Amino acid sequence: MKRIQILGTGCPKCRLLLANAEAAVQALGVEAAIEKVDKITDIMKFGVMTTPALVVDGVVKSAGKVLSAEEIGKLLGS
Repeated sequence: MKRIQILGTGCPKCRLLLANAEAAVQALGVEAAIEKVDKITDIMKFGVMTTPALVVDGVVKSAGKVLSAEEIGKLLGS
């Protein structure tokens, strides 16, 4: 099972990235736990300076932009 974390304080872009991650997981049919990380101290532990950010299995895959569901799907497939 994949562990996906969306890092962000709750801005519209963060919510959109979360929705896109959920859509990607559904489209691929993969098992994944999606978690929203919104505490600044927790976000800083990843070394991320700009949000939103996407973390897959503990590895930051993207920061500072909203990936589409298709882009997230490609990251999950690799």
